[in-house]
Order: sequence, then C-alpha cells, then structure tokens
Amino acid sequence: MRKATDAAAHPGGRPRRTGPRHDPTGVRAAYETFLGTGEPPAGVDPLVAASWRRSLRSGVDPDAPHAAAPLGRDQLADYRQGHPLAPAMPVVRELVVDAAADDGLVVAVSDETGRLLWVEGSRGLRGTVERVGFVEGAVWREESVGTNAPGTALATRRAVQVIGAEHYSRPVQELSCAAAPIHDLATGRVLGVLDVTGGPAAASNVVLSLVRATVATVERELAARATAGVRAGPDATPSGGAPDLVVLGRPTLRTVRGAQPLSLRHAEILLLLAEHPRGLGADELAVLLHPGELSDVTVRAEVSRLRRVVGPLLADSRPYRLARPLRTDAGDVRAALGRGDVRTAAGRYAPLLPRSGAPGVEALRAELAAEVRAAVLASHDLAALDAWVRGVDGTDDHAAWTRLLAVAAPGSPHAVRAGAHVALLDTELS
Repeated sequence: MRKATDAAAHPGGRPRRTGPRHDPTGVRAAYETFLGTGEPPAGVDPLVAASWRRSLRSGVDPDAPHAAAPLGRDQLADYRQGHPLAPAMPVVRELVVDAAADDGLVVAVSDETGRLLWVEGSRGLRGTVERVGFVEGAVWREESVGTNAPGTALATRRAVQVIGAEHYSRPVQELSCAAAPIHDLATGRVLGVLDVTGGPAAASNVVLSLVRATVATVERELAARATAGVRAGPDATPSGGAPDLVVLGRPTLRTVRGAQPLSLRHAEILLLLAEHPRGLGADELAVLLHPGELSDVTVRAEVSRLRRVVGPLLADSRPYRLARPLRTDAGDVRAALGRGDVRTAAGRYAPLLPRSGAPGVEALRAELAAEVRAAVLASHDLAALDAWVRGVDGTDDHAAWTRLLAVAAPGSPHAVRAGAHVALLDTELS
C-alpha cells in the first residue's frame, strides 16, 4: 500500500487535493451551513448530502454520537467465529491489514448490521479511533453515529469514501475513511463491510480502489469456498445431487455437459416452463414475461435462441414445454417447507431471480418469500430465524428480529445482536 499511497501524494507525502471534496475549509463551511439550515449547500458530494439528511432525521447529535455498546469479549469472539466473513480474514490481512499498519491506517470489517467485528492495523491510530468509539463490537451505522464510510456503505449498498468534515460527527472529522459492502455472490445479500480509516492518506483514490479490489477478492474467495463445500459435502437435496436449474443465485443450468450460466431471459423462460409442466403458448409466455405488450414473434425468437443453448431439453412441440421435469432450487426450498424442515428452507432461500421484472417471475418470487417468512416466524428454530434475518428479505424485518430476540437465550450473541437490531429498526420507524 505504501507505493500506491505515495503515488497519489506530493513529494512532501501529503495526498493531492483536487476538487471541492478535498477543500477542508469549504467542506467544513458547508457542514456548518447545513446544521444551521438543514439543506446542504451546492458543491457537497450528493452521496454525502443525502447521508447528512438521513443523519439529521435520525436525530444524531453531531457533537456526541452514540455508537451502540460493544459486545463483551467472549460474546464477540463466539459471534465472529461463526460469522460468514471469518474465513476471509486471512485474505484481508494479507491484502490490506499488514500494509495498513505500516501506513498509519486502520482496517475494520463489520457484519451486515454495522457491528465492527475486527479492527486491526496501526496501533497508534487504533488509540485515536478508540477514543471516538470505533472499537471491536460497537455498531457504526448512520442512525447512531451519522455519516461514516462503513455505515454509509451499508445504507447505500455501494462503495463510499468520507473525507474529513464530510463526517456528520464532529469528533470524527479529523479522519477519512473508505468502505465497500461485501456480498455473497450466490445470493446477492450483504455479509458485511470492509473499511479503511486514517488521516489524509485514507482520502486518496488509491485507498478506495484498494478497498474495492480487496472486497472483490474476498467475494471470490468466499464463493470458491462455498462451491468446494458443496462438492465435498453430502447431497444438497433429498433427491440427491444439485438442482438442475439455479434461480436463487446466479442463473445456471446443470446438464450432463456441466454447469452452464444463463442469461436472465433464458432463466425466466426455463423457470416458467418448469412451473407449468403442461406447457405455455407464445401468448401466455408473453404475458408472463413482460408487464407491457410483447409480441408472439418476439417470444418465438427468444425460445429459438434458448433452444440453441439447451438443445433437447425443450420439446419440439406447441405449446412450449420441457422434454423432462426440471428440478429447481426454488422447488427444493418449497419441498423442505413441505417436509416441515424450516431450517433447511431458510438456509437455502434467497430472492428468486431478483433482477427480473417479468410478472410471472415476480409472482413466484413474492409467493416463495411469503411462504418461507411465514414458516420461519411460526417456528421456534433459532437457526432458521438467524438464516432469515441474515438474508436480503430479512435484514429489515422487524417481526423476524423480534422473534429471534424472543427465541434466543438471554445474553447470548444472538440475543444481543437481535436486541441491537430491533432498537435500530425502532429508531428508523419512529
């Protein structure tokens, strides 16, 4: 990191400052104007301006931010040991922590609720950030501490950089930070956030690029581990083997020739045909595939292109239908629910083809989500509840977090996490 940081600096070692974001006097004046008027002046980065507004609405005190109390040492150790990001920490340390310590920077990894699980790097800077409550086990969300890179990355679901006085909290304005959310590539859900915090060096574009590159590497590493685990483990479903059609993750068709990635449109058509084994006419497919008007000619062209991809899987007949039953991972989730195995269903569930706007797919997506949620809320299964609230649909599900709090043993990591999240949701809803 040393060379990369120096490349973005003047010979004296200070980062280049170009543009209004790197004018500390102008940003600080804009910040004070905002606190007085409630409206960010022109020239403030739009992402920062939006975060200031959210921080103001949440009632954050700019002089005394209130980060949620950190977990105890033993609770934190147990919690992060079982967190999905724990296996990626050797990669984070190799790529960024070791260099950060030399460059006077701190690296933090949070969970999907903003709780800081690991804070490592420069010992000197760790003393500085600890004085403002940036410690392992504390929760750093916009609702609690205002605009900050890890909290704003969670709020916006994108990589962000917060420079100096762009922080909403005055005690933090001597620092700069860059952060990006870490996703599960199979489901798209946010697992946590990687953040680099420091002095002027953390304001450079190089640090933001490093954060993005490290997150991409971590996401690939976790995906590879998940794939290896599936290969090494027992059959994923009661009928043995993996499902033929994956629609709860990256759209994929598995055949004797191997796994084949699918375009969204092809995945939509195969899913709809799998859900209608008696077949669908071109006019029926058109209605299910597009919210407006879609001509039969367009549908026939789409099916023709799909036929070139999947070959004999599509029967050569009208209406369009599959030549054999196609097992889907969505069907496996429904089958688990049918057996009363809520834990398996919740663990395998993810939003069905989340990028699809096809009416037929949207209906299936909503139906599956409602079925899994209802089963989870009715269960006493801690693992099922935990799997649901960790997912995209459950992140802000107040009823599910409340249920988890009721089921978890008092004082346990699950109970502490659920209690903190319920409190945050109550704040947002008030």
